[in-house]
Amino acid sequence: MISTVHSIAVNGLDSTTIDVEVDINNGLPAFTIVGLPDQGVQESKERLRSALKSCNTKLPTSRITVNLAPADIKKSGPCFDVSIAMWILLNAWYIEESELIQESMFLWELALDGKLRKIGWVLPATIWAVKKWFKRIFVPKENALEASIIPEIDVIAIDNLREIIDMLNGDKPLNIQEKIDFSKIISEYNASLWEDKKYDFQFVLWQEHAKRALEVAAAGWHNIIMSGPPGSWKTMLARAFSTILPELSIEEAIEVSKLYSISGLLSNEMPLVTKRPFRTIHHTASSISIIWGWRNAKPWEISLSHKGVLFMDEILEFHKWVLEVLRQPLEDGTVNVTRVNGSYEYPADFTLVGAMNPCPCWYLSDPDKDCICSANQVKNYQAKLSWPLIDRIDIFIEVPKVKTEKLQIDENYQERESSESIQKRVMKARKKQGERFIGTNISSNSQMWTKEINSYCQLDPESDTILKQAVVAMNLSARSYYRILKLARTIADLSGEKDISSAHILEALSFRKKEL
Repeated sequence: MISTVHSIAVNGLDSTTIDVEVDINNGLPAFTIVGLPDQGVQESKERLRSALKSCNTKLPTSRITVNLAPADIKKSGPCFDVSIAMWILLNAWYIEESELIQESMFLWELALDGKLRKIGWVLPATIWAVKKWFKRIFVPKENALEASIIPEIDVIAIDNLREIIDMLNGDKPLNIQEKIDFSKIISEYNASLWEDKKYDFQFVLWQEHAKRALEVAAAGWHNIIMSGPPGSWKTMLARAFSTILPELSIEEAIEVSKLYSISGLLSNEMPLVTKRPFRTIHHTASSISIIWGWRNAKPWEISLSHKGVLFMDEILEFHKWVLEVLRQPLEDGTVNVTRVNGSYEYPADFTLVGAMNPCPCWYLSDPDKDCICSANQVKNYQAKLSWPLIDRIDIFIEVPKVKTEKLQIDENYQERESSESIQKRVMKARKKQGERFIGTNISSNSQMWTKEINSYCQLDPESDTILKQAVVAMNLSARSYYRILKLARTIADLSGEKDISSAHILEALSFRKKEL
């Protein structure tokens, strides 16, 4: 008798429905799995023997052949354990075949005692099951909350193999999980966000120019680099930057949660990413650890920053070839990973926030200490940021050192503008952009291409003249020209103005990188 049950193989963000076929025939006892299984799948044979025994069942003493179709896709991991066990039980008449089985998808790993272990990437698997019109998905209890994020499918939480036998035979009701209320989770997070004011612009003193630049960056999703001597609060500003970013939409939360699910970073208590990621990487990191991950090609730092912030402190201390690999993701918002078992594409739509010292000795712009670097040393140090990479950075700002006598927080600090107040302006500007780009896959000004720039960044004669003169005087590229227009559009949005004026162009030009 040949039977079929449904499981899934997840490769990156792509998924494939796997039909698990089991054939039990007379002959010498044997257990064979075909269909490009890896070692983890092959080892399921031994897990099944013990798991079935713990449920007072056993493997038939016959010739068992398991086929994982389609056979041209490599199968990895232990997630096919129960799918194989299901049809062995069907063939042995421990459970009866029904529409319930045909309309369901089964995902989990079996322990030797028959219990179900937590597996990764349940969220993308559940989304795939919905696309393929499955009515329910059976998952381990530890994964139930994560799968319950998706409202269009029934999630059945299972503790052990005996429990699923009873449910499929009608001896026990299906344990359908209650759906998670997205809006409630995100609103609860946003309500608690301002309770912890460890990083708040209210506590950043005497850096109004930097605050303004970060506000513009947040409003238009622009990349920014801050340069200044030690003690100028660059890291504090970067941390506070995350508190003025607009709230995640439900669609964005699911998109980010999928990446974290694949990487196994979602917790049991909170199966949904509710805040924009803020990823910090050390300057000793390699390009493989930042961009491409390891052999398993899982999303790494650059993709885990999707819809959030990738913070590179001491950015000029990174190897130059590490910085250069950022160029394609910064331009396209995606990263392509190629491994021996396939090619994968992950989203990488993040805001790059960099902090750098101006020279090797750190004190080029310090008013209290003399720089000991030669002009050539400074030039070579800053040359780690190549001009093709600089062209992809919208905002460069100098962050001066704050005098010690100015660091005392006065009693009226609460009267200073807080991150919450700035965030409201940012969200208002982002709302304008959402209305502007409705019906497209663009959500912010920084994502505009030539067509959108021509439509929404029209200049009056005075502004056009100023920009063209600046492009010639500063020897800017065509990419820089368009980035200045996009930045000016964001500044106009923050001002609540429909048209770009010369003041907006001048402010955008003030954020451009100056040559030594």
